[in-house]
Amino acid sequence: MVGGKPKQMRILGIESSCDETAAAIVENGQTILSSIVQSQVDIHAQYGGVVPEVAARSHLEVINPVIQQALDGAKLTWDEIDAIAVTYAPGLSGSLLIGTLAAKTLAHIYNKLLYPIHHVEAHVYANFLTNGASNLPSQQPHFPLLALIVSGGHTQLVLFKNHGDFTLLGQTQDDAVGEAFDKVAKIIGLPYPGGPSISMAAKLGNPNKYRLPKAKLKNKYDFSFSGLKTAVLRAVQAEVGVDFTFPSHQLPGLLDEVQQQDFAASFQYTAIETLVDKTVTAFNEFAPASVVIAGGVAANQTLRQYLKARLPIDIDYAPIWLCTDNAAMIAALAYYQAQSQSPIDPLELDIQPSLTMTPIAQRS
Repeated sequence: MVGGKPKQMRILGIESSCDETAAAIVENGQTILSSIVQSQVDIHAQYGGVVPEVAARSHLEVINPVIQQALDGAKLTWDEIDAIAVTYAPGLSGSLLIGTLAAKTLAHIYNKLLYPIHHVEAHVYANFLTNGASNLPSQQPHFPLLALIVSGGHTQLVLFKNHGDFTLLGQTQDDAVGEAFDKVAKIIGLPYPGGPSISMAAKLGNPNKYRLPKAKLKNKYDFSFSGLKTAVLRAVQAEVGVDFTFPSHQLPGLLDEVQQQDFAASFQYTAIETLVDKTVTAFNEFAPASVVIAGGVAANQTLRQYLKARLPIDIDYAPIWLCTDNAAMIAALAYYQAQSQSPIDPLELDIQPSLTMTPIAQRS
């Protein structure tokens, strides 16, 4: 804070934690001036998942042009940028290295403040972006804030008391929900990425066709999707009349389109009911002022509909393109981080591929 007032800042965000190379410029943590995302999904689709070495090489090829496009899109020069923010954790090591190296180099060359950003925490801040594009939330969330963070690598319920002050209520004990979507899609023969594929097939399926289990855990806010994934596998085997010794990669060839759609709908229904049940339980216990969903699975329309139907407060969802990996959320979080934390020396910034979310009070 300067003189008791928030700093006015234009921040360049850089995101390269997995298979999207992204750069964006955000003003005062709220207004998107530009947002560029170069996706690798078509490259990795042929492998059925992200190949880390391929992802890193692809980032290296496009990182500088993407950053320049963000500057051009905002019609700004480096003299008009106040700080750089970059994802340093968690993610694929090679991918994180490309983004952080670019950020460190640019911060040194142009003498800019540098802020290291936790990718998962940043997903929540997609909901704080309210200006500069269409279909954004009409207002920023209020604290206390309950966040359901759902993606390919993470499934968490987090209660925020304020910026940087939060409590992790629960998290997945095995597969994240997005990972489960990918694995189930593979079992029933739908293309990668599994989230959109299952969501599309589920529209034509019967969600009550196959009864699938919900995990029961000691901590009522923890998640588990490994058992659900296995239950789908066993149900498919039973449906087509084979046992567990039958090669799973051959199962899709034994399913017809109706069966495929019914399995997609039944799995999606159970997975989303699990997410919504725990979110509603947390809402009833902690009475937050706002609820948001964040991460790639937050783009799922059924999840949005179910959650809105079961909560007594309005939810102002971020647009789908801000749910998947992007740099606008990185720059947005950096603005609020800059109000209370000092920037990092570029020479001291290291990646931390497996770092969990930690509140400001616990950060060294």
